[in-house]
Amino acid sequence: MKSKRLSKAKRLSLDIITTLPQPIIETILCLLPIGEAARTSILSRDWRYKWTTIPKLVFSTPDGYQIMETGKLIRAIHQVMSLRQDPIHELTLSLHGNCFGKTGLPSCEVDQILCHLSKNHPVKKLILDFGASSDDCSYNLPFSVFSLHHLTELYLSWCGLDHQPAFNGFGSLVVLSLDFVWISRKTLLRLLSSCPSLKSFRLIMPKDQVVGHENSTMIELFQCLPLIEHLTIWSETIWWFVPDLVPQELPTSLIHLKYFCLEQMSFHHGYALTFLAVLIKNSPNLEKIELEASRIDAEHYLFNDTDYDSDVYEEYHSDVWLEHLSNVWLEHLIELKIRDFSNLEPELEFVKLILAKSPKLKKVSIKSVVKKDQEPGMLKTLLRTPRVSAVEIDVV
Repeated sequence: MKSKRLSKAKRLSLDIITTLPQPIIETILCLLPIGEAARTSILSRDWRYKWTTIPKLVFSTPDGYQIMETGKLIRAIHQVMSLRQDPIHELTLSLHGNCFGKTGLPSCEVDQILCHLSKNHPVKKLILDFGASSDDCSYNLPFSVFSLHHLTELYLSWCGLDHQPAFNGFGSLVVLSLDFVWISRKTLLRLLSSCPSLKSFRLIMPKDQVVGHENSTMIELFQCLPLIEHLTIWSETIWWFVPDLVPQELPTSLIHLKYFCLEQMSFHHGYALTFLAVLIKNSPNLEKIELEASRIDAEHYLFNDTDYDSDVYEEYHSDVWLEHLSNVWLEHLIELKIRDFSNLEPELEFVKLILAKSPKLKKVSIKSVVKKDQEPGMLKTLLRTPRVSAVEIDVV
């Protein structure tokens, strides 16, 4: 008996992982693909059900996955759900390709998974990504998602919200990301107003994914985001909230906003300039601005030997930009980052404005797409621009 105890003690001394605390084992298993985590059940009797307690589950299909293989994955998800012993706190479901529709899976398969989730697990982080399957919405989010009242982070990609959500809200939701989601402006504002704790919001959506034709304004948008700290929005979505080129005065400042990013920003687009001007003027505590300029603009004006349309710039820029921001002082701005900078006049004017209005600015990072022979002149102009801080300008 003694020899057996020694033998067992010796085995345990060699099996360091098994003796680790359960939370550490769960962390290790969370780093493995779900299939690999499940295979640990064959290691020993002690390991048979350890994988069923991990709080984070990730199910995904690569691009080009066959429908039959996706069907197997769905069945595997159902099986994993049925074996769960502990709560699920994070779930990622990423199905790419033509998973739904006439030739794909019935959407009710995913509906059942989300329904089971809403009834049995206090999920805090949910990522649903249904890939760029087509130009049309192939999967509509079921009502059961709005029963996940413990959510703190919600990431939705390539799905639809074609109904007015009748729910009590996500009282704990802090992060919301909507990428290529078919939704109406009315439903979007209803959703945002039901998330009183929201601090980070991302909205990436082209015009053709807007459902309905309701009008809305920047005032309505930011009334739904009183605590917003991080904002990312696609320039093409801006026209939702800018009915005309006259800058709106927000009733209250966005005092919590520290970071905003505008992707595919078109500096010759009057509506985009209006949105940006209002945002800057009403965000006194901004610490970082990040802009991704439109590559389409750069290619159009720089690589096709087409002159920049100064008339368009003057029409929008003079009224919207210079006058609206003449009294702005960005006391807390630390960093400005611009990608795909093409050295067009409104882009250069914007950088000059930031340098002149930001006393604590430490770094300006510019990734340019100008021609090689234009780079020295652009850099010289930037370095000679008056500034109110000892800022580092990095151009690549």
